[in-house]
Amino acid sequence: MNPSIAGATAVRVLRQLRRDHRTVALILVVPTLLVTLVWWMFLDRGATFDRIGVPLVGIFPLVSMFLVTSITMLRERTSGTLERLMTTPLARLDLLLGYAGAFGLMAALQGGLVAAVAVGLLGLDVAGSVALVVALAVANALLGMALGLFVSAFAATEFQAVQFMPALVLPQLLLCGLFLPRGDLTRPLELLSAVLPMSYAYDALEHVAGSGTVDGALALDIAVVLGVALLSLALGAATMRRRTA
Repeated sequence: MNPSIAGATAVRVLRQLRRDHRTVALILVVPTLLVTLVWWMFLDRGATFDRIGVPLVGIFPLVSMFLVTSITMLRERTSGTLERLMTTPLARLDLLLGYAGAFGLMAALQGGLVAAVAVGLLGLDVAGSVALVVALAVANALLGMALGLFVSAFAATEFQAVQFMPALVLPQLLLCGLFLPRGDLTRPLELLSAVLPMSYAYDALEHVAGSGTVDGALALDIAVVLGVALLSLALGAATMRRRTA
């Protein structure tokens, strides 16, 4: 691993993003609008928005970062950019770490913006630390980014990359506990939810929403989210193809 090469890759990706206004809007604006839409839906039921708002502050960034990074990495491969880069001293891990650094910065901006709008403008009531909510939103966005980078290796077109959304992300969204407590699921679904990273992301955000304590359960949830993100980056480096095929 070469930190200078990874840093140069991150700078290149950020420059590309600066010129891609639609992608920047998808990263920064869309999650904020979605949280605002949920607030509007439950405008007369403030307690409902307080209950589900904090988890959604973290889940929306995860989903949007998954979509953006999977498509962006696929474009690098299909355009031939990745193949040219791999003929240089740039290693696979350097490339992924560069992307992780660039999108990690965007994830921090995204998480901070979504949390600021939800708490500051929409009046979201958080029992725990707002700073911890922002940190969890960033961690979930990093998880979405890492999963997106990983699955991009298995797609040949942008359409196929988008297809991973219902195949990989939506089942996690349904089983994480947002719509039905995981303990109320049938036993097979409960066991399945226990191996899905979004379940731990949701549990961490729900814990902060309802309690101000930082305990072992919260630490475990955060460790699982970050651990899966790191594992996804490692698998992405191992499965990255040099050529478009």
